[in-house]
Amino acid sequence: MNDTQAKPPRSTPSSSQPRRRQGQAAGRQGQPRAQAPANPVLQQLADWYPQLFGEQPRPLKRGIYADLLAAQPEGLDAEGLKAALALHTRSTRYLSSVAAGQARHDLAGQAVEDMAPEHVLHALLEVHRRRQARSQEDLRPKLRQRIAQAFETSGLSREDYAVLLPSRDPAVQAQFDQALDEAAARAAKDAALHRAYSASGLEPTAFADSYGLPLGEVQRMLERVKRRSQQA
Repeated sequence: MNDTQAKPPRSTPSSSQPRRRQGQAAGRQGQPRAQAPANPVLQQLADWYPQLFGEQPRPLKRGIYADLLAAQPEGLDAEGLKAALALHTRSTRYLSSVAAGQARHDLAGQAVEDMAPEHVLHALLEVHRRRQARSQEDLRPKLRQRIAQAFETSGLSREDYAVLLPSRDPAVQAQFDQALDEAAARAAKDAALHRAYSASGLEPTAFADSYGLPLGEVQRMLERVKRRSQQA
């Protein structure tokens, strides 16, 4: 090489070090974040009562805090248990089980109390809020469907059910009102179809065939009409 030809400049520590740091930072950004450690009390509860605190948690009976302290006096700290239960019952997995209308369960895993309609409604709205915040899909139609189903299951009148709405946000109120409108429309459709079914004297399968309806749709209609009759 000719001595007069310019040589490429050497990389100095000050110029290469930032590049390495940037590369390391980029590598860290591409890696999944480490999950926060699980609450040790909840881990212990899941080992003792997997049917309540496992992967598919069930709603807890009222007074479960006292029951746990009585059942595990040596293994649980009162304050630690209180904090763990607060964390557990605010989790999306737990709220989803409440939103599904599951009954409350005791330490033996037995259903001991129906879930109150206001708790189901509150859980539905909260789970929807969290999921919508993470999704690009418009989940409002699903929310309305779930509210309509919860309303029908509650056995309450529209006026009594409306009192349970925990939010007065106009957007939430609009979805709630539309859901109850849809429930009312379905009830009217069910009543008309049930009158035709009763007048036909046919069995569900034959009635479904004669009206060109899926058998499952007729069976669900009959179940809803029966439930409304029992609630009335």
